[in-house]
Amino acid sequence: MDSSRDNLFTRFTTFWWALFVFVGFGVLLAVIWLFNNSEPKNLEDVVAEARYKNKEDVLKAQAAALPQETIDKAISTVATQLAASKPAAVSTDAQIVPGSARAKAKEAGGSVDPTAINKAAAESTDPVDPAVVEKGKASYLLCGACHGQNGEGVPMAGPPLAGSEWVTGPVSNLVIIGFRGLTGPITVAGKEHTEFVAGMAPMAAAMTDEDFAAVLTYIRNSFGNKASQVKPEWVKAFRGEIGKPQLPTSELIKPEAK
Repeated sequence: MDSSRDNLFTRFTTFWWALFVFVGFGVLLAVIWLFNNSEPKNLEDVVAEARYKNKEDVLKAQAAALPQETIDKAISTVATQLAASKPAAVSTDAQIVPGSARAKAKEAGGSVDPTAINKAAAESTDPVDPAVVEKGKASYLLCGACHGQNGEGVPMAGPPLAGSEWVTGPVSNLVIIGFRGLTGPITVAGKEHTEFVAGMAPMAAAMTDEDFAAVLTYIRNSFGNKASQVKPEWVKAFRGEIGKPQLPTSELIKPEAK
């Protein structure tokens, strides 16, 4: 056996050198870890910093402009006013809660005989107001998503309106379709369309009588169509149809052959 291994001084020195090397190695690893642990900033980090800074500035500005004491006082005032307020009467059909007693009552009644209205529209000789047509054109942009901005129709979405006998036919069809939607196959200008699985949703329930009448006037006098102007009172007469199930195409009044 090597006699130096039994030397206490050698053992003591070796122990401390080993401990020094071990600790030094650990410190070196810690320094390397600290310098390499921070992730590089990317564009998202830069944008996030700006967003958080902007949020902080906004909160400070809000706190300065509207102290918490003011908010607390306003809460009690508003709460008192709400407690003293009375329920407002329903003023439009769009405010009727689906499934409520009033909605069920409207489903059970409110039907109007369309004969007189359709006859008045068919026999009308009043000139079409260009201002009404322009108003309807602006609102038609939403309709154009399914029927095409030029009334050409969109496959799987909506049948064409251009040259459609349904557009220039009985006004009641158009009004009720707007209030109830439409389901089932439909033949337009001799071509049957059966690809509309979901049918049309009721798109006009929230519109005013004037706005809906303007849209119908526009489509009845665009895309090669020519028919009478739709009057708001004709639209109003069918508001009882709102809330009823989609109108089957089999229940449409067939237009007269030309």
